[in-house]
Amino acid sequence: MPATDSGGGHVHISSPSAHTRLRLDVAYDGTEFAGWATQAGQRTVAGSIDDALSTVFRSPVVTRAAGRTDSGVHATGQVAHVDVPSEALSHAYPRTPRPAEPEFRPLVRRLARMLPEDVRVREITRAAAGFDARFSALRRHYVYRLTTAPYGAEPAQARYVTAWPRPLDVPAMSDAARELLGLHDFAAFCRHRDGATTIRELQRLDCEHAGEGIAVHVTADAFCWNMVRSLVGALLAVGEHRRDSAWLAGLLDASRRSSDFAAAPARGLTLVGVDYPPDAELAARTLVTRDLRSADDL
Repeated sequence: MPATDSGGGHVHISSPSAHTRLRLDVAYDGTEFAGWATQAGQRTVAGSIDDALSTVFRSPVVTRAAGRTDSGVHATGQVAHVDVPSEALSHAYPRTPRPAEPEFRPLVRRLARMLPEDVRVREITRAAAGFDARFSALRRHYVYRLTTAPYGAEPAQARYVTAWPRPLDVPAMSDAARELLGLHDFAAFCRHRDGATTIRELQRLDCEHAGEGIAVHVTADAFCWNMVRSLVGALLAVGEHRRDSAWLAGLLDASRRSSDFAAAPARGLTLVGVDYPPDAELAARTLVTRDLRSADDL
């Protein structure tokens, strides 16, 4: 049967060789996942979504995310895309569509029944021309949450908040954080990955009291492997007065991952949002992002 759009009209289905790109807005509790990216023999977020969508569309599909979060890291604002064979798109529609309902709302409801409880696809839309969840993104926003309460984290938040056993000087952490803002080589804060650049533009890094806890806000155009948790780990060394702001700023001169500090635990980290340019600028943004940065850009 022909698919219908939210206004009751027919949706054009392209030739069998064509694909339709969909945008997915995703949330998950990363505690029991081995990260976003599919790994053989491991339970991953992408693997769970790929399996469900491949079942729906009766064809193998692969989701691509704005940020490939590590094992144990959470998301409330992850964005992904998937290319679906256009001839399979009709499988997303119910036999009796509800009037004036968004096109892929039935698929959202269906995935809610198919996916495990710790991952949700919150919304699905047709992607604009030129959209790429990873390469079209302008910036990613993370929040790292800690508590220094003597009893540790509240039970309802224990999976999402790191209990820190020692006092932290939050103003000192915020003052030191300003030394890292801007376009720099963050090699000291990144695990090595062949062929990957460590040059990033850090746009926000600040610390604040949030109720009885502490929140570290981190925003950049992109992040290299383990970068956010490493930034927080270095700030914790400053907050404990084991290191100072001059030491932190000096890490920008390093050419490899520093062993002076440990990355903060994964459980406190959440990807909370991804920003994109207007639709007309998506393709141009993708070209800029794919142009690998080097030291000459600094």
